[in-house]
Amino acid sequence: VSVLGCPDPVVHEIAYQYGKNVGIAFQLIDDVLDFTSCSDQMGKPTSADLKLGLATGPVLFACQQFPEMNAMIMRRFNLPGDVDRARQYVLQSDGVQQTTYLAQRYCQEAIREISKLRASPERDALIQLSEIVLTRDK
Repeated sequence: VSVLGCPDPVVHEIAYQYGKNVGIAFQLIDDVLDFTSCSDQMGKPTSADLKLGLATGPVLFACQQFPEMNAMIMRRFNLPGDVDRARQYVLQSDGVQQTTYLAQRYCQEAIREISKLRASPERDALIQLSEIVLTRDK
């Protein structure tokens, strides 16, 4: 939209940086919700990423406290009990909190970038959107 609506390459870069940071934060919160929400709330089964063999933010942070998870990651959680054990390790660790904190940092960066633009209702809406990313529950 910035390319179509404005000829200024500085605005394009601001918009790119905003979108990149909000997108990463959105994904990190999605990874958190995979461990903290119920299936009905999410509209998809929880621990879906683990079942797909994916090591997301909470899992990678949990590895710092539970190094035995590294072997499970390498085998993509495919042995019986791996998914349940990995889920328990994540919930016992501070992986969810660290991932949430990282998402907050990305949203702060998005807000910092978009705040370089002149004040407007559109800019304010983008700031509000970045805050909504952090508080969503599905």
